Amino acid sequence: MHSKSLSRDDLAKAVGTSSVIIGRYERNEITPSVEVAAKIADALDVSLDYLVGTSSFVVKDKKMLHRLELPEKIDNDDRETILKVTDNYLISAQLQSTTKKLKQKA
Repeated sequence: MHSKSLSRDDLAKAVGTSSVIIGRYERNEITPSVEVAAKIADALDVSLDYLVGTSSFVVKDKKMLHRLELPEKIDNDDRETILKVTDNYLISAQLQSTTKKLKQKA
C-alpha cells in the first residue's frame, strides 16, 4: 500500500487513524470503511478502485482523471464522437511512437 512511499505513521496521520490500524488494514485483519478507504486512496494518490483491486490502472494526474470521467456526464452521441476522435488520435500517436522506435533500432 505504499504507492506514494508513505510510512505507516505518515499514512495514519493523513487518514486520521493510528499506524497500528493501518497495519491491520494491510494484513486484512480488518476492513476500513468506505470513507477511510477513500482517504487512504487520496493519501496514496491512487483511485479507490485501484486500492481495492478492481483496477490495475493508476491515474495519478488529477486533470487526466477528470478528463476520463467527463464523457460519462454527457449525451451519448457526443460521447461516441469524442471517443472516436480520441481513439483515432491515440492510434495515430501509437503508430508514430512505434515507427520512431523502429527507426532508432535500424
